[in-house]
Amino acid sequence: QVQVVESGGGLVQAGGSLRLSCAASGSIFSIKAMGWYRQAPGKQRELVAVIISGGSANYADSVKGRFTISEDSAPNTVYLQMNSLKPEDTAVYYCNADVRYTAASDSVYRHWGQGTQVTVSS
Repeated sequence: QVQVVESGGGLVQAGGSLRLSCAASGSIFSIKAMGWYRQAPGKQRELVAVIISGGSANYADSVKGRFTISEDSAPNTVYLQMNSLKPEDTAVYYCNADVRYTAASDSVYRHWGQGTQVTVSS
């Protein structure tokens, strides 16, 4: 079993900042990548940022220059630092982890957290 747990959401005024945390635990041999997605009401889930094991990161154009994804020194933990927040950033933010279970198999499986609400008021 693998658990992915997000934290750090909340209500913030436009222009403010929030930091989201995500930790994966359980039957993990290694993690290939961890990412943040978001889903606003009535919209499809979209990629926000992803970080590959080792530190390479990619971002959606809408958040480049404002959001930063980073790895923590603690195993299997990533953060999403969100600055200069806009009302259109309001969404449920989901973390995922692409997990390899054992050394015996290269197969990778994606696990999702339950999501954390971010609301940006104008």
